[in-house]
Amino acid sequence: MSGANPVLIRSGYLTLVVLFGISPPPAAAQQETARASNMNLVGYSDLQARSAYQPVIQKQGERWIAYIGHHGGDQPNPLTGRTEHNGTSIVDVTDPKNPRYLAHIPGEAKEGTGESGGASMVRVCAGNGLPHGDKSKFYMLRSFGNSAHEMWDVTDPQRPTRINVIVSGLRDTHKNWWECDTGIAYLVSGVIGWRVPRMAQIYDLSDPVKPVFIRNFGLPGQQPGAKGPTPEGLHGPLSTGPKGNRMYFAYGNGVRGVIEIVDRQKLLDGPKETTDENLRYPIIARVDLPFDVGAHNLFPMMQMKLSEFDRQRSGKVKDFLTVIGETTPNECQESRQMARIFDITEESKPMGVSTWTVPEDSGNFCTAGGRFGTHSSNESFTPIYYNRVLFIAHFNAGVRALDIRDPYRPKEIGYYIPAVTRNTDQRCVGQGADQHCKVAIQTNNVEVDDRGYIYAVDRANTGMHILELTGPARQAADFTQLEGSAIRR
Repeated sequence: MSGANPVLIRSGYLTLVVLFGISPPPAAAQQETARASNMNLVGYSDLQARSAYQPVIQKQGERWIAYIGHHGGDQPNPLTGRTEHNGTSIVDVTDPKNPRYLAHIPGEAKEGTGESGGASMVRVCAGNGLPHGDKSKFYMLRSFGNSAHEMWDVTDPQRPTRINVIVSGLRDTHKNWWECDTGIAYLVSGVIGWRVPRMAQIYDLSDPVKPVFIRNFGLPGQQPGAKGPTPEGLHGPLSTGPKGNRMYFAYGNGVRGVIEIVDRQKLLDGPKETTDENLRYPIIARVDLPFDVGAHNLFPMMQMKLSEFDRQRSGKVKDFLTVIGETTPNECQESRQMARIFDITEESKPMGVSTWTVPEDSGNFCTAGGRFGTHSSNESFTPIYYNRVLFIAHFNAGVRALDIRDPYRPKEIGYYIPAVTRNTDQRCVGQGADQHCKVAIQTNNVEVDDRGYIYAVDRANTGMHILELTGPARQAADFTQLEGSAIRR
């Protein structure tokens, strides 16, 4: 060796073999090169190496603030000097090139990681939009681990203060929805006595200081005292508010998915006793998906003008619903979940019209480590992207941009797969001597803001990447809307 340190080239990366008994850095510290097409990295936050679930972006005065919910676990918080249970990160993204970590609100203390503990779900509303909120304040609704839902005052995002506990004593929580124009909140909860760990609790949070319970809701067969098979639990609701008068419920995130299209007013004003008849009363349509198809979240695409049918006498404008399933096992050990688009123009008769996935051989994703398949889409209705571009979190395939202007033929126009860092966690398959583990990106959720920036957060502790569309992909969006007002949730 002549006393020199040899350099070995392996799989396109440089690995320095250090002599004299000093060990090389661990595999997780070997920096991959990010892979991208028509998407650029603008800024980055490591989120204190916390496993991330849901990001939402809120404009507060002249500032843009990102609120990120986390899975269970714990990490040191350099701002306080203490190790804290994963909860909610608050990051100033006014300058997306230089995001600034403002605060961390600890979550529930509980053994384990993933869906145990933490505070994975977060929604934010401005008080000046809520019917009875303090017009000078901003409010954050979040889950507290699996046991409760809380309300926080985040008017000063650097110094959040808890207002109240809306409901506690739950078995589970998950992906809530909060209407910022009415204050009605659809909480995913696990009420003791129900036959599933996740169903819907509906609250009036128009005055966040004074929560008012409206009703419990779920699929027939889930309620206390029901008999027979129990349908899969609720995963995520979405509301179009009083103007659209529709609720969309996704049940069964990875298997036996169920889609419900619901008359919102009937849901809120109808009979509250949880009989089968009352649970069916507000339903416009229900779609039971095959065993291997899940429904993690739904995204409506209403009044889409279809250029393909410009010369048709009818059918030029249609309504669609995108359904995203959640892939849960690592390394393709079960059916892959995908994005599916339904034509819901005739609401009582939804019809599937297209399916989209990332081709596995485009990155050998089944052997790359971790999950490969869809998890979620963005949920912002900003007119920059609405009915034009939809962003999909695809675990080890990163975030993907889909041109959905022709829902019958959705087309990928860009992607970004982040580089692993020293924080990126490994993902394992098998047990005991048969177990093997790999470090892998796990892009879990994605959101966009009214400026057009894209926020991808990672389940494997890699952090948050702030992105932008570039090249031909940018032409599919409508950035002329930047001066206009965004469609509000």
